[in-house]
Amino acid sequence: MAQDAADRGLPRPSLYDRLGGVYNIATVVDDLIDRIMVDPRLNANPRVDEAHHRVSAAGFKYYVTEMVCQATGGPQQYSGRPMGDTHRHLMITPDEWQVFMGDFQQTLDKFGVPQPEQDELKAIVESTREAIVVAPLQEGPPADRPRGASNATAITRHSVEPSSAPEDDENGYPRSR
Repeated sequence: MAQDAADRGLPRPSLYDRLGGVYNIATVVDDLIDRIMVDPRLNANPRVDEAHHRVSAAGFKYYVTEMVCQATGGPQQYSGRPMGDTHRHLMITPDEWQVFMGDFQQTLDKFGVPQPEQDELKAIVESTREAIVVAPLQEGPPADRPRGASNATAITRHSVEPSSAPEDDENGYPRSR
């Protein structure tokens, strides 16, 4: 009978390692970004639609891959801006968040990501919800915390200053050419 690492007293591999590292993560991110960039339910939000047409898909995929790799225990360091800074102005609603999570589920299913790893990935993504989703009729960040702040420590605890590179747009993403 096969024993897993925990049964043999070995440390459990990181989620990053269990997912197969950066190449597998990048492949899944590639599919997810392609999926969400053209989802008419997400693009019905004019701010999201404008962002999807303004930012480079390749740059978006790069930042998401970096972020997922770091959040899952990989050696990569996320170099993008905090989630709130890059998403709050999009006025993403709770319903749009659920559409995104449905797209995420479709991508995970397409690649046969095992359920325990799916659960861990979804918890990481859910940890960013507060920084991304705006309550209905809310035009700005809640008064009780600074703009962009959240409890999404799994991903935002390592936030960095916005890029000052002239080729980046105001959200820190490379401009489309």
